[in-house]
Amino acid sequence: MSLGPAGASLDPEQAENFEDMEKQFAVKAVQHMSTYWAILEKVRGSKLRLTKIDDEIYEHFRKEFPEFDPGETIDEDKMKSKEGKEKWRNFMMAYEKKVDDYNFGTMLRANPKFEYGEKETIFGTGYLRERCGDHTEYNFAAMRMQFYAVEIAR
Repeated sequence: MSLGPAGASLDPEQAENFEDMEKQFAVKAVQHMSTYWAILEKVRGSKLRLTKIDDEIYEHFRKEFPEFDPGETIDEDKMKSKEGKEKWRNFMMAYEKKVDDYNFGTMLRANPKFEYGEKETIFGTGYLRERCGDHTEYNFAAMRMQFYAVEIAR
């Protein structure tokens, strides 16, 4: 299945088979998670370069999220709060033209001391469309830029 021409924007309200697309995004997120974990089993995370601009991402992340402790468990409720979503959205938009798939759904370890697991993983498939009464809401859990920022900081 094609998501359309490269660089084309996707209007989720007009997308056909949106559930199938979300499933495919989930499969890609699992593949990314498996690959990343296989690398972490062989190379210390502190030795990895995840992007060409890791240093820029790290500095920006520390500036915007000075309270973040890379050794502690991520507070998913805080991350998903209205304020948290807005803060992360602003952070991520700085990379819209710099990082491919900056807003692609990704699995993120909630705590660096543990492997990926059902209770230790924050998962998102991009902006998820949810019907709420008479309107549609878009929510996210973990995006590629969140993964990069957190894992670079760790």
